[in-house]
Amino acid sequence: MGHRRLRLLWRFLVFLILALQILSAADFDPYRVLGVSRTANQADIKKAYKKLAREWHPDKNKNPGAEDKFIQVSKAYEILSNEEKRTNYDRYGDVGDNQGYSQQQHHHFRHFHDSFYFDESFFHFPFNSERRDSTDEKYLLQFSHYINDVVPDSFRKPYLIKITSDWCFSCIHIEPVWKEVVQELEGLGVGIGVVHAGYERRLAHHLGAHSTPSILGVINGKISFFHNAVLRENLRHFVESLLPGNLVDKITDKNYVRFLSNWQQENKPHVLLFDQMPPVPLIYKLTAFAYKDYLSFGYVDLGQRETEQMSSQYNINMYAPTMLVFKEHIHKPADVVQARGMKKQVIDDFISTNKFLLAARLTNQKLFQELCPVRKSHRQRKYCVVLLTGEGEPFKKTYESFLAFASANTKDTVRFVHAFKERQQELAISLLGEDIKPGESSVAILERRNSAGRIVHRTLASVWSGSEENKFALLDFLDRLRKDPSLLSSESILTDLNDELAPVFFLRWIYIAVDYWSDVWESVLHNNWREMMPLLSLIFSALFILFGTVIVQAFSDSSDERDSVPSDKEEPSDKEKSSETNFAKENTRVPKKGFVELHQG
Repeated sequence: MGHRRLRLLWRFLVFLILALQILSAADFDPYRVLGVSRTANQADIKKAYKKLAREWHPDKNKNPGAEDKFIQVSKAYEILSNEEKRTNYDRYGDVGDNQGYSQQQHHHFRHFHDSFYFDESFFHFPFNSERRDSTDEKYLLQFSHYINDVVPDSFRKPYLIKITSDWCFSCIHIEPVWKEVVQELEGLGVGIGVVHAGYERRLAHHLGAHSTPSILGVINGKISFFHNAVLRENLRHFVESLLPGNLVDKITDKNYVRFLSNWQQENKPHVLLFDQMPPVPLIYKLTAFAYKDYLSFGYVDLGQRETEQMSSQYNINMYAPTMLVFKEHIHKPADVVQARGMKKQVIDDFISTNKFLLAARLTNQKLFQELCPVRKSHRQRKYCVVLLTGEGEPFKKTYESFLAFASANTKDTVRFVHAFKERQQELAISLLGEDIKPGESSVAILERRNSAGRIVHRTLASVWSGSEENKFALLDFLDRLRKDPSLLSSESILTDLNDELAPVFFLRWIYIAVDYWSDVWESVLHNNWREMMPLLSLIFSALFILFGTVIVQAFSDSSDERDSVPSDKEEPSDKEKSSETNFAKENTRVPKKGFVELHQG
């Protein structure tokens, strides 16, 4: 019976709302509300709307009826600015409230019944989806889109997301600033998203947005809320604060050699940006974050005296930003780009073509798959020339000769790499066989056939010593291979390469623990402290009650001890006990009638 009454109550409420809407629509005249004639053109209608909207906007007009008046003005403009709706009203007096209701009635009633919440589109308020700003349309996010696309992509670039709704005057207020910021930051490489809380309530709750408008950032899958005034500079600083602080090193004449020399340890090219801006430009920080797994980035402030030696050595133009990429040779850049206004597309093209060293070392499976991609077709063959060598000074000359050959033979179909036999034993056994001689270096050519590890390969017969005969033999084989791919006659199945740069288990556990607690600290006590206040208040209240209970119990226990029976040492003697007993008996005797008991004073 209770459920049945509840259902009847909901249906009555829905019927009442619809009846009120129909009655109000019957008296609603958009021409009269805007104060224009029925023959007014769009320019007059727009002019009248702007004037009335400024006059009755609730943020400016504190009259109690200003909000209702503003709704009517917006609704009138919505009808008259749309030629189809205007024609329907002129012909039938239809203001558009009930259009399409029969198709949506079941959906909206179920939505209300399930969550006790009416979607704004149910009422067709003036801020519904048809009135939504067109600039936000292409950024609208759905739950699946956020989980499958935005979160993985946030490991390459930060996202700035706005939570909005139809019935939100503050959302209208921040719109001009939001448009300006979106236009600027999207051009720098920041991802933009808009979540409509009325239509994507699941995603809004997942993000932790409990009010509109809300602005948040997402980076590396982590959510951070923006809590300052919605100003262009504040939003720009917010996005910059999302990025890790160690993305770009400050480089001067004192440390540039050490910075560029780290290519061998990090197995990455190093990039230097020369500019006269004291802070590192945001576009450069965003680039460093996007390519942090492939290159290391440094910034040189040309306005400092400590950078004059570098500027002179690399012949830097002082009047235009210049970007240099260094690979195995630190005294000569591998590539240069210079432009007065460094655009994102220019930087991306420059970085993406210089992601790898000339002869990178195979340190993990991911790098191997990128350097030696699977063959997609006969026209997209990619051969990998692998130097299998040892570590240390004895093999330095061997490696340098291989690097010189790679520098002189850069072709799209060939990629040069090297690997240490001791660290990548499975790879060495697959290419060289079981009989591996520790003191010798060898060169093998391979082609990956599928992602399961199947390769075809061929190892040069002679040991690689870096001699001219070795270079001629390798060059001749590569020329014949372009004409006859069947020269790769051997076939093997490779297992995944060892991850040489991965930390040991203990360090990895420490890193995970530190990341976890930093996430908790940021999300609970820094980023989302407003949203967590109810929970924190509950926790502190429980702790206060528990602490107070312990204190009260402690004081009560101490008072009980003071009032307790004396210990054995303080017990009275038998004579004292007997006298006390006799005295008690005497006191309890009933005095005789007419007898007066006397006591000594």
